Amino acid sequence: MSLRMFGQAATSMYHLQQQLDQIGHNLSNLQSSGYKTRNAEFSSLLSQHINNLTANENLQNRLTPDGIRVGTGGRLGSINYNFQIGAVQRTDRPLDVMLTNEQQFFEVIIQDGNDEEILLTRDGSFYLNPIGDNTLMLVTKDGHPINGVNGPIQFASQQIEDIQINDNGMVIVNRNGQQETVGTIGVTEIIQPRLLEAAGDNFLRIPNLAELGINEADILRIPQNGNLMQSGVLEMSNVKVEEQMTQMMMAQRAYQFNARSISMADQMQGLINNIR
Repeated sequence: MSLRMFGQAATSMYHLQQQLDQIGHNLSNLQSSGYKTRNAEFSSLLSQHINNLTANENLQNRLTPDGIRVGTGGRLGSINYNFQIGAVQRTDRPLDVMLTNEQQFFEVIIQDGNDEEILLTRDGSFYLNPIGDNTLMLVTKDGHPINGVNGPIQFASQQIEDIQINDNGMVIVNRNGQQETVGTIGVTEIIQPRLLEAAGDNFLRIPNLAELGINEADILRIPQNGNLMQSGVLEMSNVKVEEQMTQMMMAQRAYQFNARSISMADQMQGLINNIR
């Protein structure tokens, strides 16, 4: 039994450490605009079967083989996102926008050499980046191009007096008192946002839907014209410090309990070895 205790406790400690790492990641992104809380979900490991249960009262209405099932600890079953909209912070900056629907995401073009990938984010803090020939491009704070309805949003930089983004995502530039629409920010709506995968740097990735047996039309949707976003404000992180601190203390206590189990199992093993 003590040998089994070693395995159960060690397995649980490993996955509890992963939960603590995830909590630390949430707390470190407390001030990251558009960040979504990641919650660790545990599941029990039940893989050993001991056939020593013979009492008649335990055999009634039993659909599984006779015996006792012994768990071998717990594991981190999944990391689930909380997509609830975070607090709204007013900035009055024309290139700061937030999406009004929690299932909608901005599209960002990530280039790695000759490879190009479109990732999703809720971070609506945008900037203008000169790309040569008196041309500006709408980008993220890290310089990644924002994907528009017709590709990256680029426009001439001459004589710009003002720039704004309306609630439909249209980027409007004022030149010499004349308004010009230079592009429309692309927005993707995910019917099942929990299918999204973390891609680092506050980005999310749509998984390979074919491998999951899911049709793209079943989870992806292009939003219709309407109140898609609000300008001059940012959606902040939805991390709740009190919840994360509570989860951290519970995980630490569970980690200490399992560590103590290993110490006790070691002491029991030592007593058994000393028996003559």
